[in-house]
Amino acid sequence: MTKSIHKSNMTPIKYADATKSVRHVFVRDLLLESSIGIYDHEKIRTQKILVNVDLSVTEETSPLKDDYENVVCYEKVVKAIQNIVNSGHVELVETLAGKIADMNLIDPRVIAVRVSVEKLEAIENTKSVGVEIERHKN
Repeated sequence: MTKSIHKSNMTPIKYADATKSVRHVFVRDLLLESSIGIYDHEKIRTQKILVNVDLSVTEETSPLKDDYENVVCYEKVVKAIQNIVNSGHVELVETLAGKIADMNLIDPRVIAVRVSVEKLEAIENTKSVGVEIERHKN
């Protein structure tokens, strides 16, 4: 008896696409201390998390003029993530990932976002556990 392999019906984000004037902006392996988790011991101390973000961003039709105000700035993305993480305890990694995705989709130039949040100290004998979500503008 052979097992059938089911493929996902989700279309992955094509981050950069010259034919559609889309660029890829990303943050890799942002290491933060976070108050996150459902258990009592997770509510009394912070733990290390790793955040990754991929953004599909429409390119401006006007020249960039070498000015970071004319692009989606990864430094601003990082600071916004830090503000979300530092704003208080979150029970679920799914909730934190959703907040990060929603924050990025506020920018009208961002058309899609993928966020992963990994807890690095949650489960013994694992490198990390977590979640990855993808959101698109309608």
